[in-house]
Amino acid sequence: ACAITQSNNRKLNSRTPLTMKFFLTLTFLASVAAFAPTPSTRQSSKLYLSEKNDKDMSKAIPFVPRPKLLDGTLAGDVGFDPFGFGGADKASLINMREAELKHSRLAMLAAVGWPLAELWDKSIAGFLGLEPKLTSSGASPSVLNGGLDKIDTDYWVIVAAIAGLAELANKETKEAKGKKYIPGDCGFDPLGLMPEDKEGMMAMQTKEIKHGRIAMMAILGYVVQEALYRAPVTAET
Repeated sequence: ACAITQSNNRKLNSRTPLTMKFFLTLTFLASVAAFAPTPSTRQSSKLYLSEKNDKDMSKAIPFVPRPKLLDGTLAGDVGFDPFGFGGADKASLINMREAELKHSRLAMLAAVGWPLAELWDKSIAGFLGLEPKLTSSGASPSVLNGGLDKIDTDYWVIVAAIAGLAELANKETKEAKGKKYIPGDCGFDPLGLMPEDKEGMMAMQTKEIKHGRIAMMAILGYVVQEALYRAPVTAET
């Protein structure tokens, strides 16, 4: 009996280290699993990093980092400024946005006025008993087309006066609104097209800047086309 008891004790003693190792291994794996990220955590981390990377990239050119100043707060901002025209600080960026809006508005007027002048100038001038102002080819007067010498001095005085009034109105609006001032705001909205809510205002500003950019490209197209073909755009389109 003693021999059997001693034999059983030796078997139990030999199994004890194996059992302890087994339980220690399970404990270690459990502790590791406790600190391991769950699938949902890993997925949310990937989404966060993806969103962060998307915000740092240009919307216009997704594989190019956006300039730091172009953070999307301005209407029409898609992170596109490859030549750094926006400047090094917020003040210079706002100044360039003011200039862009002024050029955009002039371009939108010119994009309509240029072809209409080529279509109607002779008829209107004949009706009023005036000399047509178009070039010999029927194109609108411009630096490349020539014909600017036909424009009366009174016209340039009126244009300069209107531009001066617009600048004064812009300055007064900027001083009156202070921090609430929006770049390009001249206090001129006789038809009440600008919405009152913030989202609507941003949408309207975006439409204006997009139409202005298209108009600037259109005017450039008019100039190049007429300079190359020596014919009015209305005759070619």
